[in-house]
Amino acid sequence: MIQLYHVHKNYGNYQALVDVSLKVEKGEFLYITGPSGAGKTTLLNIVFCGVKADHGQILVGGKNILKLNDSDIPYYRREIGVVFQDFKLLPRKTVYENIAFAQRVIGVSSKEIKRKVWAALKMVGLSHKKDLLPPRLSGGEQQRVSIARALINEPSIILADEPTGNLDYDISMEIMKLFEDASAKGATVIVATHNREILKTFPHKVVKLNRGKVVEE
Repeated sequence: MIQLYHVHKNYGNYQALVDVSLKVEKGEFLYITGPSGAGKTTLLNIVFCGVKADHGQILVGGKNILKLNDSDIPYYRREIGVVFQDFKLLPRKTVYENIAFAQRVIGVSSKEIKRKVWAALKMVGLSHKKDLLPPRLSGGEQQRVSIARALINEPSIILADEPTGNLDYDISMEIMKLFEDASAKGATVIVATHNREILKTFPHKVVKLNRGKVVEE
């Protein structure tokens, strides 16, 4: 499903990724671990086409995404649910509208949007906050809105960057179960995390990065 071959990414003189090769099968659940600055976020961003690798080859569903035109990238991303570390919520739209936005861009009917957004709100325990704007939410609540938005379209690929970083233990476990359920239904899930409790409770394949290199698999 996702294959990286000898991928490099530099930011000026800083080497974010160095000769990274890895393979994630369709429906597989993979953890990317490593210390801060190891390259976890950059790796996810490259798969999402948020940044472009300097060298290497990246195949997603057999397609080399480094050769996508700018106009093709939004269509490619429709198959990806992504949970950013900084949430990337729309500050002037309510919780409900932020989650619904992911459905509107793919042309879902208003009736279906309403049904699915309510289900997503219940899934992350935020039905009572549907009319609030993101600045009025806690960090953990914003994280849960981001997760609901990522999962609502039932994407074939889910990328999550420290998805439990702002959440307490119980909610973290509930969120990880949502990712587990998505994987069980066939989604390919990649989670960047340094949370050892999650790695123990929900064991899956682990790739460890350090200074941009794969040091353990």
